[in-house]
Amino acid sequence: MAETCSFQLEETTIAEINMAFDARALTSQQLTQLYLNRIHAYNNHGPRLNAINTINLNALETSAALDLERQSTGKRSLLHGIPVFVKDNYDTFDLPTTAGSVLLKDSIPPDDAFLVKQLREPGAVILGKTAMSEWAWIGAKSLIGITVNPYKLNRAPTGSSSGRGVAIAANFAVVATGSDTGGSIRNPSAVNALVGIKPTLGLTSRDGIIPLAPAFDVGGPITRTVTDAAITLGIMTGIDVNHRQTYKSEAQFYKDYTQFLDQNALRSARIGVVEDFFGSNKEIDDSIRTAIAILKELGAIVIEPIHYPEKVLAVRTEVHNRVIYTEFKSKIADYLITLEDKYPKTFAEIFALSKSHNGTDSQNQDLLELFESVALAGSLSDPAYLDAIDNGIPLIRNAIREIMDSYNLDALVYPTRRCPPYPLPFVVDPSYVCEDGLPASNFANITGFPEINVPTGWTEDGIPISISFFGRACNEPILLGFAYAYEQATKYRRPHNTTPPLPGEVIEYTRVATSGE
Repeated sequence: MAETCSFQLEETTIAEINMAFDARALTSQQLTQLYLNRIHAYNNHGPRLNAINTINLNALETSAALDLERQSTGKRSLLHGIPVFVKDNYDTFDLPTTAGSVLLKDSIPPDDAFLVKQLREPGAVILGKTAMSEWAWIGAKSLIGITVNPYKLNRAPTGSSSGRGVAIAANFAVVATGSDTGGSIRNPSAVNALVGIKPTLGLTSRDGIIPLAPAFDVGGPITRTVTDAAITLGIMTGIDVNHRQTYKSEAQFYKDYTQFLDQNALRSARIGVVEDFFGSNKEIDDSIRTAIAILKELGAIVIEPIHYPEKVLAVRTEVHNRVIYTEFKSKIADYLITLEDKYPKTFAEIFALSKSHNGTDSQNQDLLELFESVALAGSLSDPAYLDAIDNGIPLIRNAIREIMDSYNLDALVYPTRRCPPYPLPFVVDPSYVCEDGLPASNFANITGFPEINVPTGWTEDGIPISISFFGRACNEPILLGFAYAYEQATKYRRPHNTTPPLPGEVIEYTRVATSGE
């Protein structure tokens, strides 16, 4: 039986793209060109979102080859022929990998990061690299300047994966991947009305990702829907011989997480509300309270309030910062040694060169202040660092595990961000009010546990608000089920008006339904 269908590039999904591919109404090369058109119109002109660091000049050629392969032997996966972006700290053998820094400008790594291989092998088209805060330090500028939030152009898209969030929100692609050390997947997805997954540490490989702090670094997806995030996570997981920690996830990861997407997943689920991350912004607090009421309507058993122990709240910033400062200072050299001789080889060289590049001309004093702290950090044998690794991290991990066990919780929830995105540098915005407090985000990194965030509302001036589902190690299936049930019941995601559809983005076609549909 034939049915009339309409493919619309704006807000399209992996399933909708595949449906158009299967009906031969759309090719990968056409899709790639449509995305390139949007990037030209809105990244480089118009609102000048400045989300893209590098475009893959071979993307059209690659997509054409994948079209021929689809016709001759069929598709490799659901991502076959679909353009994706990767954060600019993922090694790509054919594109520069700069970590957002002028110090690595034009640096071509010797090979792909493991997660890039995981995308290429099932047929994804690497469309390019997205902008990021320099060296993944949140608050630092990018190599290409300031990326803006498409929902409110005078606000930040947050970081460090700023470009990825903006690119997916602006419909420059359907999937982007990046890294998270203290919120870098969840923050940009939260303020761009997207879904972000910070996976369990070791569920995905960090081989070939420029390190910030290996004890916390993890790669994951940003998408517009929970389903697309589940599809992408399944493609990203796998054992990597160059990242031993992935062996711990053996028999605990899945290649298809869509099997856990259930609209009824929240029925009888025990959800704890972490009260410690409220109180900074009334609009956000009210939105999350509404979300909690919806969770109850969907059948969840909500336990509130949950409070983290004072000792945990007191030490977590010191533990997080101590590990990041020490590991970046020591571990960045392991990456730099793989690059050509003309690039810096140690943190000391990075710091010295940053002082000359990031002086009064760039006003990037935030990065230099962070580097001052890094310079003061000890070595990997420093007692303060070892105490954070051997005592601080287990203290926090065990305390959160004990909370979940004592209340028999399936997940914890809280605002992904306590505050709306801050005004861009040099922008005066009297409407911005927020009493910033300790963020929730780095608990997922310190513990290594997974967190998934989904849109849950809007501020009065149209800025997205997000709720996070946080759970035990390797409980991505459970969290995805909860996130999907909430998403399907609320459908808060909506596009912004700064990047409207362009001519040619809507394709009408006739589809013949297959048996069983």
